[in-house]
Amino acid sequence: MSVPLSGDRFAAFRHQSYTRFFLARFFSAFAVQIISVAVGWQMYDETRNPLYLGLIGLFQFLPSLLLILVTGTVADRYNRRMIVAVCMVVGGACCAALLALTITHSFTPALVFAILVVFGIERAFMGPAVQSLGPNLVPEEDLPNAVAWNSSSWQTASILGPVIGGLLYGVSAVSAYSVALFLLVLSGILVFMIPKPAQRNAANKVSWEQILAGFKFISQEKVVLGAISLDLFAVLLGGAVALMPIFARDILELGPWGLGLLRAGPGIGAIVVAIWLAFHPIRHHAGLAMFVGVALFGIGTLIFGLSTTPWISIAALMLMGASDMISVYVRETLIALWTPDEVRGRVNAVNMVFVGASNELGEFRAGTMASIFGAVPAVVIGGIGTLGVAIIWSLGFPKLRKIDSLAAPER
Repeated sequence: MSVPLSGDRFAAFRHQSYTRFFLARFFSAFAVQIISVAVGWQMYDETRNPLYLGLIGLFQFLPSLLLILVTGTVADRYNRRMIVAVCMVVGGACCAALLALTITHSFTPALVFAILVVFGIERAFMGPAVQSLGPNLVPEEDLPNAVAWNSSSWQTASILGPVIGGLLYGVSAVSAYSVALFLLVLSGILVFMIPKPAQRNAANKVSWEQILAGFKFISQEKVVLGAISLDLFAVLLGGAVALMPIFARDILELGPWGLGLLRAGPGIGAIVVAIWLAFHPIRHHAGLAMFVGVALFGIGTLIFGLSTTPWISIAALMLMGASDMISVYVRETLIALWTPDEVRGRVNAVNMVFVGASNELGEFRAGTMASIFGAVPAVVIGGIGTLGVAIIWSLGFPKLRKIDSLAAPER
């Protein structure tokens, strides 16, 4: 039987554990955005090599891929709240290491990539745990509201984090890493304050069938498969974040603060849509809305790649963020409602690899293409590819396209 959705616009915040979870995700996402801006600008400043910008994403993605059979099982078998808290501590240690390299003037690509690998391992374990923990903190009828606010939290951090990160980096790299470290420590404290929630654990005996349950569920549930793979290929081709230091410095002739504005552009568009969705959730034609969002993301990517005017570039990035938010909202709600709790960690592990592939591996794709063809062709080709993905997936996954409501399916 379908569960009716709550009409309370602040339903998720009626639960104290969720409020702490929300704040922890916001502060940690804020810190990650600051680190991302600082590392990207510092790396390009030191090397002037677009390939290194792509490698930043690759080294963060590989641990998620290599550990995919482990991370989801861990999230389903053990205390998700504790996993998230420990991961935030490890993330703080990585930030502290970057801070130490900067203070001692030892910032070199090899050392930075080594730290990013550890950071990637931390994210590989935290991703499935944090995605699976959220649904344990609110009742099912409040889950779409929680998903919308979760997205708002991340997107707000995506707006403020890059701008603040650019401003802090303009003062000094030490300032940027120090603030990020403080926020990660604060996030860890908030997660430790969340009472251990109820959780349906996987069976005690570990088997290959248990480990591969996430893959099995996704392969059999075409709606979830279509939603995850659509995001994978759309952002893999259309991602342009890794190349923003090049656009900020060489094409648009902006400094670190300008890079912050570019990085904030997608977040500005996304937060507007996320807040709108929190108050006006999608109730009809959800699948179609997802495909339209992906198509608009491709159009925004094309405009950004071709623009040589800062305000047009920022507007294009805002369009990309707004349209991507629609896709993210539908995808995350579908995954949360269509996935049984006992396999949620393993399904989210697969999802996080797909998300990681679309983001970090997409950055590697962009950096590699930019080193061969140039930054502008790399972005333009990606935008055209994203439009193609939207069309092909709409034809290949008709059930996803025809989904009307985001209410939980009948089981």
